[in-house]
Amino acid sequence: MAGTDQLSAVFSALSDPTRRAIIAELAERDATVTDLTAPLSISMPAVSRHLKVLERAALISRSRSGKWRASHLESAPLREAADWIERYRRLWDSSLTRLDAHLAAVQAAGRATDRTADDPRDPE
Repeated sequence: MAGTDQLSAVFSALSDPTRRAIIAELAERDATVTDLTAPLSISMPAVSRHLKVLERAALISRSRSGKWRASHLESAPLREAADWIERYRRLWDSSLTRLDAHLAAVQAAGRATDRTADDPRDPE
Protein backbone atom coordinates (compact mmCIF):
# COMPACT_ATOMS: atom_id res chain seq x y z
CA MET A 1 0.00 0.00 0.00
CA ALA A 2 1.68 3.21 -1.18
CA GLY A 3 2.42 5.80 1.49
CA THR A 4 1.28 3.74 4.48
CA ASP A 5 1.99 0.43 6.14
CA GLN A 6 -0.36 -2.54 6.01
CA LEU A 7 -1.29 -2.41 9.69
CA SER A 8 -2.29 1.26 9.43
CA ALA A 9 -4.41 0.46 6.38
CA VAL A 10 -6.16 -2.35 8.27
CA PHE A 11 -6.93 -0.20 11.31
CA SER A 12 -8.08 2.66 9.08
CA ALA A 13 -10.42 0.33 7.18
CA LEU A 14 -11.78 -1.13 10.43
CA SER A 15 -12.42 2.33 11.90
CA ASP A 16 -15.74 2.58 10.06
CA PRO A 17 -18.77 0.75 11.53
CA THR A 18 -20.20 -0.03 8.08
CA ARG A 19 -16.97 -1.72 7.04
CA ARG A 20 -16.93 -3.68 10.30
CA ALA A 21 -20.50 -4.81 9.55
CA ILE A 22 -19.38 -5.90 6.08
CA ILE A 23 -16.45 -7.81 7.60
CA ALA A 24 -18.85 -9.52 10.03
CA GLU A 25 -21.10 -10.52 7.15
CA LEU A 26 -18.17 -11.84 5.12
CA ALA A 27 -16.97 -13.84 8.12
CA GLU A 28 -20.14 -15.90 7.69
CA ARG A 29 -19.98 -16.36 3.90
CA ASP A 30 -18.78 -14.85 0.64
CA ALA A 31 -21.23 -12.27 -0.67
CA THR A 32 -22.01 -9.99 -3.59
CA VAL A 33 -22.59 -6.25 -3.32
CA THR A 34 -26.32 -6.96 -3.51
CA ASP A 35 -26.09 -9.44 -0.62
CA LEU A 36 -24.10 -6.96 1.46
CA THR A 37 -26.41 -4.03 0.74
CA ALA A 38 -29.57 -5.80 1.99
CA PRO A 39 -28.90 -5.52 5.77
CA LEU A 40 -27.35 -2.03 5.50
CA SER A 41 -29.19 1.25 5.15
CA ILE A 42 -26.91 2.54 2.39
CA SER A 43 -26.84 2.32 -1.40
CA MET A 44 -25.03 -0.22 -3.55
CA PRO A 45 -22.51 2.40 -4.75
CA ALA A 46 -21.74 3.24 -1.11
CA VAL A 47 -21.20 -0.45 -0.30
CA SER A 48 -18.94 -0.71 -3.36
CA ARG A 49 -16.84 2.20 -2.07
CA HIS A 50 -16.52 0.49 1.31
CA LEU A 51 -15.49 -2.74 -0.42
CA LYS A 52 -12.75 -0.88 -2.30
CA VAL A 53 -11.35 0.40 1.00
CA LEU A 54 -11.43 -3.12 2.45
CA GLU A 55 -9.80 -4.50 -0.69
CA ARG A 56 -7.00 -1.88 -0.60
CA ALA A 57 -6.35 -2.90 3.02
CA ALA A 58 -6.18 -6.55 1.83
CA LEU A 59 -9.01 -7.46 4.21
CA ILE A 60 -11.08 -8.86 1.35
CA SER A 61 -10.50 -10.29 -2.09
CA ARG A 62 -13.00 -10.20 -4.90
CA SER A 63 -13.62 -12.83 -7.55
CA ARG A 64 -15.77 -12.90 -10.64
CA SER A 65 -17.92 -15.83 -11.68
CA GLY A 66 -19.93 -14.96 -14.75
CA LYS A 67 -21.75 -11.72 -14.00
CA TRP A 68 -21.43 -12.18 -10.22
CA ARG A 69 -18.58 -10.62 -8.30
CA ALA A 70 -18.24 -12.07 -4.82
CA SER A 71 -16.23 -10.67 -1.94
CA HIS A 72 -14.27 -12.97 0.33
CA LEU A 73 -12.82 -12.20 3.77
CA GLU A 74 -9.03 -12.49 4.01
CA SER A 75 -8.17 -13.37 7.59
CA ALA A 76 -4.39 -12.84 7.57
CA PRO A 77 -4.51 -9.04 7.96
CA LEU A 78 -7.01 -9.41 10.81
CA ARG A 79 -4.70 -11.92 12.51
CA GLU A 80 -1.77 -9.48 12.20
CA ALA A 81 -3.87 -6.70 13.75
CA ALA A 82 -5.01 -9.02 16.56
CA ASP A 83 -1.41 -10.07 17.23
CA TRP A 84 -0.34 -6.41 17.43
CA ILE A 85 -3.16 -5.65 19.87
CA GLU A 86 -2.33 -8.77 21.91
CA ARG A 87 1.24 -7.57 22.54
CA TYR A 88 -0.10 -4.37 24.06
CA ARG A 89 -2.83 -6.17 26.00
CA ARG A 90 -0.14 -8.24 27.71
CA LEU A 91 1.79 -5.05 28.52
CA TRP A 92 -1.31 -3.46 30.08
CA ASP A 93 -2.22 -6.64 31.96
CA SER A 94 1.28 -6.71 33.44
CA SER A 95 1.08 -3.03 34.40
CA LEU A 96 -2.34 -3.46 35.97
CA THR A 97 -1.20 -6.52 37.90
CA ARG A 98 1.70 -4.51 39.36
CA LEU A 99 -0.63 -1.63 40.19
CA ASP A 100 -3.05 -4.02 41.90
CA ALA A 101 -0.21 -5.46 43.99
CA HIS A 102 0.97 -1.97 44.95
CA LEU A 103 -2.54 -0.88 45.97
CA ALA A 104 -3.00 -4.04 48.05
CA ALA A 105 0.30 -3.30 49.84
CA VAL A 106 -0.72 0.32 50.49
CA GLN A 107 -4.11 -0.80 51.83
CA ALA A 108 -2.48 -3.44 54.05
CA ALA A 109 -0.03 -0.86 55.40
CA GLY A 110 -2.94 1.51 56.08
CA ARG A 111 -4.82 -1.17 58.00
CA ALA A 112 -1.71 -1.99 60.02
CA THR A 113 -1.26 1.70 60.87
CA ASP A 114 -4.91 1.96 61.90
CA ARG A 115 -4.59 -1.08 64.19
CA THR A 116 -1.44 0.36 65.81
CA ALA A 117 -3.18 3.71 66.40
CA ASP A 118 -6.13 1.95 68.06
CA ASP A 119 -3.94 -0.31 70.25
CA PRO A 120 -4.76 0.38 73.95
CA ARG A 121 -1.27 -0.73 74.93
CA ASP A 122 0.14 2.24 73.00
CA PRO A 123 2.06 4.42 75.54
CA GLU A 124 0.82 7.70 74.07
